[in-house]
Amino acid sequence: MCVAASAVGVGLRVAAVGSGPVRELAREGGRGVVEAVVTGDPVVKRRPGRRMVIARARAEAVGFAGRRVRVRVPVLLIASDDRWAAVGPSVRVRFEGRFTPPRGGDLIAAVVIVRGPPEIRAGPSAAQRLAGTVRARLRAAVARLPPDQRGVLPAMVVGDVSGLDPRLAEDFRTAGLTHLLVVSGANLAVVVGAVLALCRVVGLGGRVATVLAAGAVPLFVLVARPDPSVLRAAVMGLVGLAALLGGRERRGLPALGAAVVVLVLLDPALARSYGFALSVLATAGLLVLAPVWRARLRRRLPGPVAEAVAVAAAAQVAVAPVLVMLSGRLGVLSVAANLLVAPVVAPATLFGFAGALTAPVALPVARLVVVPAGWAVGWVTFTARAFANLPFASLPWPRGPAGAAGVLAVCGLGALVLRHRRLLVPAAVVVVGVLVGAVGGAVVLRAVAPGWPPPGWVMVACDVGQGDALVLAAGPGRAVVVDAGPDPRPVDGCLDRLGVRDVPLLVVTHPHADHVDGLPGVRSGRTVRLVLTTPRGPGRTAALARGLPLALAAAGQTWRVGDLALTVLAPGSAEPRLAPDDDGRTINDASVVLVARRPGFSALLPGDVEDDAQAPLAASVPPVDVLKVPHHGSRGQDRAFLAASRARLALVSVGRDNDYGHPSPVTLNTLASLGVRAYRTDREGDIAIVRTRGGITEVSRH
Repeated sequence: MCVAASAVGVGLRVAAVGSGPVRELAREGGRGVVEAVVTGDPVVKRRPGRRMVIARARAEAVGFAGRRVRVRVPVLLIASDDRWAAVGPSVRVRFEGRFTPPRGGDLIAAVVIVRGPPEIRAGPSAAQRLAGTVRARLRAAVARLPPDQRGVLPAMVVGDVSGLDPRLAEDFRTAGLTHLLVVSGANLAVVVGAVLALCRVVGLGGRVATVLAAGAVPLFVLVARPDPSVLRAAVMGLVGLAALLGGRERRGLPALGAAVVVLVLLDPALARSYGFALSVLATAGLLVLAPVWRARLRRRLPGPVAEAVAVAAAAQVAVAPVLVMLSGRLGVLSVAANLLVAPVVAPATLFGFAGALTAPVALPVARLVVVPAGWAVGWVTFTARAFANLPFASLPWPRGPAGAAGVLAVCGLGALVLRHRRLLVPAAVVVVGVLVGAVGGAVVLRAVAPGWPPPGWVMVACDVGQGDALVLAAGPGRAVVVDAGPDPRPVDGCLDRLGVRDVPLLVVTHPHADHVDGLPGVRSGRTVRLVLTTPRGPGRTAALARGLPLALAAAGQTWRVGDLALTVLAPGSAEPRLAPDDDGRTINDASVVLVARRPGFSALLPGDVEDDAQAPLAASVPPVDVLKVPHHGSRGQDRAFLAASRARLALVSVGRDNDYGHPSPVTLNTLASLGVRAYRTDREGDIAIVRTRGGITEVSRH
C-alpha cells in the first residue's frame, strides 16, 4: 500500500512540475512575468562581487507571448536585488524573470532568474505577520547579550540563524552539537513538556492538558516557520507526546512509522532530505535503543545519569551512519559534549521561548527573561568551542554509502562483543590500545609541536572560508595584509591569533566581496595606515576603507615595509576602469598581482587573475618559493604562468564544501605535475609558511 501510494503521489508531483507552460519556458530559456506567493524565508548568499537572494515560491500565474496562464507549481527564485531579502512567507509578488530548468532531482518546475525588485501585490497573512514580529522582537531582546549568545539563542529557540557566526557553527558541528542549532523534536518536546507541567500545577485534567499541549504545537510551528524541517520537528514532537501520554515508549514506534509515511506522501522531496533522515533516525534511536540502555545502565549508575547517558548515546549511534555520509568524519567525543550541555538545553529553550512570547508586548521584560537563557547558551558555546579544539574530536571516515556501511559494521561488532563475554577482554585490550595510542600521540604532538603562530612565520593564509586573506610578517605585532575575506570575523580572529596590531599596508587585490567585505575585521582594534587597491575599480574598496589613505596600484611600483618588499606586476595604470556591467571574470582579471620578497622568502600573490590575464604575465613572473594559487584553484589557469613561478609550495585559499567545485582537480593535477605541493585552507585551516635553516616549510593550525 505504501509503495502504491508513494508511486501515485510522486507521479502526480512529477507530472505537475515536469509539464505545463512554466517547464516549457524553462526548456526554452524564455522570459515571462510571474505572479507568485513566497513560501519560505529568503536566504542571502554571497557570490564574488555581489549577493544573491534565493527564495522558494509557488507560481500562480505566468504571462508570456501576450497571454496569461494560471498555474500552481513550485519555483525557485534567484534575485540580485537586496530588497527581496525582506519578502517573507505568504507575500504575494509580481516580477519578471528568465526561466531555466532545475538541476538535480528537485521537485520544482523552474528556476527563475529575477530582474529588479519585487512588486508586492499583497502583504503577508496575519499569522505570518505575527510570526515575523515574534522573530524580530526576539532578535531585539537578545541584542544586548554577548555576540555568541545572541547568535545561538534564536537558532536554538526558533531556528533563526541569521546572526550565527559561521566559525561557531563549524565548532558545533565538530563537537557533535549542531542539532542544537536547528529546530527539532527535542525543542518542541521541551515546550510541550512545560505546558503539561504547568497544567498539572494548576490542577487541569489530563485531557485538557493534552489539548493545550497539542495547541502549543501549531504556535511553535508558526513562530519557527512552517518549513519542512519545522513540520518534521512538529510531527516528531507529537510522536514523543503520544509516547509520553501512553506511558510506554514502545508505542511511539508505530506512530513514528505512520508519521514518516504521511510526511513523505505529502512531500515526496523529504525522501531525499538528509535532515529528515537524521530526525527520523534520532527519534527511532530514542524509542528503540534508549529504553534498553537506560534499564541496563541503572544497575550501575544513578537514574538521572543513566537517563542522560542512554539518551545521548542512542541518538548519536542512530544518526552516525548518515552523519559520516555527509561529513566524512566520525565524532568520538560528541556523546560527552551532549552530556555536558544536556542540563542547560531545556532552560535555554524555555527561557528563550518565554522571551520570544514576551518580546512583542513587553520588550524590557523580555530582555530580562532571556538573560538566564543567555547564561545557559554561554555554557553550550563554551563546550562547543572547547570540544572542537580537542585533538581527535572527530576522526576521518570514508564518505558515502561505504562509510555508512563501515559504521554499521562497527556497531554490529560492538553489539556482538557485548553479547559474548569471552570477547570482552580482547575487545577491551584493542580499544584501550587505540585510546592510549591516540591520546599519547596527541600529548607528544602537543609537547613537541610549537604553539600558534609557529616561530619564524613569514606568511599565513587565513582560513576565511570561500575567499582570500593573506598575512605577511613585517615585524613584532606588524604585518602586511593582502585581501580580507568575505566576512570581518574570520580575518579578525586570524589576525588576533597572530598578534597583529599594526597594519602598515592593506592590499585589496580587486573589489569582489570574498576579498574586500572582511575589511572592517582588519580595522577592528588595529591601526591600518594605507590601503592599496586596483586602479580599475576602487569604489567598493574606498567605501569600506572610508577614513583611511587610499592608493592605486600600478605595474612597476615597489612598496617596502621593513625588510619586506612588494612589487606590483599588474594591472597597468593606463588600463580602462571597470564599468558597472563588467562581469566577474573581468573584475578578476583586474586583480593586483604582487611579488613579495624578504631575505630567505619570496611569494607570488596573483589575486584572482584567470588564464586570459595570466598568459601575458607569464614572461614577467620571477621564480618564487610560494605560489598563492589564483582564484581559489579554479579551472581557469594558464600552465605557463604557474610553471614560471617555479614554486615548491602552493596555497589554495578556499571554503569548505563551496558551490563552485574549487579547487578544480585539473588545477591540482597541473600543480602536481609541476612538482608543487598544494595546501588548502578548507582542510588545513590557517596555513603558515615558516623560514627554517633548511629553507621554508608549511605548518597548519589544524
